[in-house]
Amino acid sequence: MTPAYTTTAIKLIPASRFTFEQLTAIYNQTRVDYMVPMPMNPARLAEYVATYDVDLDHSLVAATLDGEMLGVAMMGLRQDRAWLTRLGVLPNTRRAGIGQALVEGLMEQAARLSIDFVMLEVIKNNVPAHQLFLKFGFREVGELLILRRPPRIPPLAPIVADAERLDRLDALTLVGHDRGAQPWTNQSESLFNAYEVSGLRLTLADGSRGWLVYQRQKFILTRLAFKTEAGDPATVAYALLSHLHHQYPRLDTQIENIQINDPHLSAFYQIGYVESFRRIEMWRGRPPENLKMNFS
Repeated sequence: MTPAYTTTAIKLIPASRFTFEQLTAIYNQTRVDYMVPMPMNPARLAEYVATYDVDLDHSLVAATLDGEMLGVAMMGLRQDRAWLTRLGVLPNTRRAGIGQALVEGLMEQAARLSIDFVMLEVIKNNVPAHQLFLKFGFREVGELLILRRPPRIPPLAPIVADAERLDRLDALTLVGHDRGAQPWTNQSESLFNAYEVSGLRLTLADGSRGWLVYQRQKFILTRLAFKTEAGDPATVAYALLSHLHHQYPRLDTQIENIQINDPHLSAFYQIGYVESFRRIEMWRGRPPENLKMNFS
């Protein structure tokens, strides 16, 4: 039976008043029956906050008047835009207005900061969350893929090309270029905040050329960003991926929020990536001028 909470019996508390251990505990409890649980530990949550510019002063925890934590919602802040993320409500307290109160609270936070444009992603077929966001004026703008490629031994043979490995500074210099309207997780700031970022740049025999920037974590490769400077994007991406996976044959690869109309996408499937699940990207408000659709 759903508890009879009302919005007047719920208080919204800045997430900065809680430890990472407390925030991790409430977040994991809200996701135990989730379509894709994505559990956290305190260290991973701290990294998430730093990488995605989550502002804990403007993120919220929902609690009863006597302090029982009921749910959490976080907000990333970057210049002229905001990002709603990690929204979760305890399973036995859902359908009592807590999720709505959290979203409303974050929208009020954004308004106080004079931010009109808010982004989010919701897992495809998560109907309750999707409907909640529509209620607050968010609109669908695209579909995003979460892909994985397991390690392969022996390593993949790299495509013949004039290839150059890039250190962090050179890689981030490339990422600093205009990359169009990327999901929050893939925006340049996310790579600037990440550690162990490197890159590849190559030119094929026919003059096709491009670059790939990625993050190497202890056991996985992630945060892949592509740019085709000349030639067919799928061909360039395949060549880049062949060099990447030849270099790191024992590492798992997990990448998220690849737009379904990204022209590099077919190369992922050719080289052995499989789809884990999908998200729907949603926007509220008018995007800033610097977020122009550009998938070159």
